[in-house]
Amino acid sequence: MDLLKQMKEICRIYEISPKRSKGQNFLVTESIYDKIVSSAEITPEDTIVEVGPGLGFLTAKLAKQAKKVIAVELDDRLAEVLKIGIDSQGVENVEIVNQDVLKFNPEDLGKYKIVANIPYNISSILLRTFLGANNKPEMMVLMMQKEVVERIVAQAPEMSMLALSVQFYGHPEIIKEVKAGNFWPEPKVDSAILKIKIKETKYTREEEKIFFRLAKIGFAAKRKMLKNNLCGGLKLKGDERKKIDEIFSKLNFDFKLRAEDLSLENWEELFAELKRIMV
Repeated sequence: MDLLKQMKEICRIYEISPKRSKGQNFLVTESIYDKIVSSAEITPEDTIVEVGPGLGFLTAKLAKQAKKVIAVELDDRLAEVLKIGIDSQGVENVEIVNQDVLKFNPEDLGKYKIVANIPYNISSILLRTFLGANNKPEMMVLMMQKEVVERIVAQAPEMSMLALSVQFYGHPEIIKEVKAGNFWPEPKVDSAILKIKIKETKYTREEEKIFFRLAKIGFAAKRKMLKNNLCGGLKLKGDERKKIDEIFSKLNFDFKLRAEDLSLENWEELFAELKRIMV
């Protein structure tokens, strides 16, 4: 029996109707499950946090390779059915957590990775939540909306606040594009597998806050030149505004640059110059 038939049969037996409003689009292609798992570079010592495990097809594959899988499922009915499925297979290294993943606390996990086919409607906030956590994952392998993934890996002159935020914390790359027909129910958009290897931070928590305050000021008005956004956001007046001109000249930045024209490296150079006056 193929995966689609298995999923439909499970849903029939347990009277489950996948809800598009909750992003419940189940992956039905075995080779793509295998690609997600292989991309995560799982070792027998790894703890994996799986977000939105659904019916548990990815969960079972992860459990075969990892030391432990923590499957975080918001939907009460799916969590119940997942437990039945895992127990029936005799899998003992899966812990099912029935809660909102955005309220899940990873602080006591030690090292861990996140592997998930995540609902589109929480993708950006999930990234912010875990990349901004005190205990960040070592790696994230996520099935996400293709358009969002392309924005995340974008480079100057097509940077965005989302791209900058993810690239600040890690190295994102597109592993594979996945057509909508590989899901049931079929979504209206294509997906892609995104892999993010998390970097060692070189900033303190306070410096990170200042960096992102600077970035938000820079991206505040997209049509305006970055120089004007900075002067306005930092409330610089008179001779203070000349300081921005001096910094741009020092860094060889064009005065007409917009926020999306700067790479992560450029933003870090700008931050090094401006953080003194932002404290």
